[in-house]
Amino acid sequence: HFNSQFYFGDLRSAEQETVIGKASNEAIAMEVSSSVSLGLQVCSEPAHIPDAAFKELVDVVFDVLLLEKEELAVQESAHLSGLDQGMLKEVYAALCTLSLQAAQNDTDVVNLTSLLEESKLTPDRCQVYTDTYSAKRTQLRTMLSSTATRFPHIVDVDWRLDYYIKNNHVEKVNLPVYLVSLKTQECGQSDTSDVQFACTVEQLQDLVGKLKDAVKCMDKLAAS
Repeated sequence: HFNSQFYFGDLRSAEQETVIGKASNEAIAMEVSSSVSLGLQVCSEPAHIPDAAFKELVDVVFDVLLLEKEELAVQESAHLSGLDQGMLKEVYAALCTLSLQAAQNDTDVVNLTSLLEESKLTPDRCQVYTDTYSAKRTQLRTMLSSTATRFPHIVDVDWRLDYYIKNNHVEKVNLPVYLVSLKTQECGQSDTSDVQFACTVEQLQDLVGKLKDAVKCMDKLAAS
């Protein structure tokens, strides 16, 4: 049986964890995993997947990703039901992953065509895929954006230094304490919320140090 939910379930989880980046004016070469590359190479062989089956598979992939069809459409298709099911699962997963990754990065048709050609797809098959991708890209990016998990981002910080002389348990404390209020904002919202906490000088220094480490890590990733 075609247990496609194993493949699409993983993809849906990845989709929900992805935050869509802004489109860049510069063309960025697209890279895919070895499993996707192998799946695309299978797509290039008419002996395994005839032209009519390939076109229908591409249509079904985008329809399933856009929630316009159930995954059962893959095995119910007249052109796909007769194919080897193990091979069909591999190719279906590869095309789903490629489509999500391309939409997430807003990959242009030139880079996408180059990737498909490297996987030995014929010009006609490249055209079939890129035409469908171009027609569905905006819808797919909109759906990914609406289902992505996004944490509130910090837009401002307020702080105050208090000095505790004593508390309810001890006569004298003489402890400086920072009261910090992070102003956060949900994506697409104008209202802000406050995240408040108190910390000692040492705790605040530790927090600042970890934030600096995080910034360095992001800088390294951006430069790689």
